[in-house]
Amino acid sequence: MRTYRDAKLMARALREAVAPQTPLSHAQALEIVARQFGYDDWNVLAAKIGEPDASPAADIDQTGVSLNMGIPILRIFDLEKAKEFYMGFLGFSMDWDHRYGPDFPIYMQVSRSGLQLHLSEHHGDASPGSTVFVWMQGVDAYRSELIGKSYPFSKPGIQESGPGGRTLEVPDPFGNRIRFCEKRP
Repeated sequence: MRTYRDAKLMARALREAVAPQTPLSHAQALEIVARQFGYDDWNVLAAKIGEPDASPAADIDQTGVSLNMGIPILRIFDLEKAKEFYMGFLGFSMDWDHRYGPDFPIYMQVSRSGLQLHLSEHHGDASPGSTVFVWMQGVDAYRSELIGKSYPFSKPGIQESGPGGRTLEVPDPFGNRIRFCEKRP
């Protein structure tokens, strides 16, 4: 195993393999994979193997600082609506989820094609009504995919004169907006 993504795929395979006998959440499967590699928990394993797209050492500036891509946190209020929108409509996969206890708010990561988003029900994590700007390729194909789904709450269009390029803005059920933008040639 060499990458963070490999570990996530192992957890997904484990979860699918044992699902008929023992249902596991993705978070539980991640913890099992971490223990298989001799780490106390998933957070330690993830830190040790790093993100698959981590910046190379050449990106260290003159002060010795290297910053990697951030992960936006979006506030959600209803887990089922979030799953319907982010996984069902936008086509993301849930990478992991976390709760401090059975009746506590959820914090989870979803991803698609290298884009990671954190979704949180926690009051102090993010403000509703946030906007995330995402560079992408294939904006027409993505719009066609979205329009072809039977999601009645959104039929987004492409803004031809958006800043930077053609922009597909998709609002989520919680007032957040994701702007998928394809650079002009």
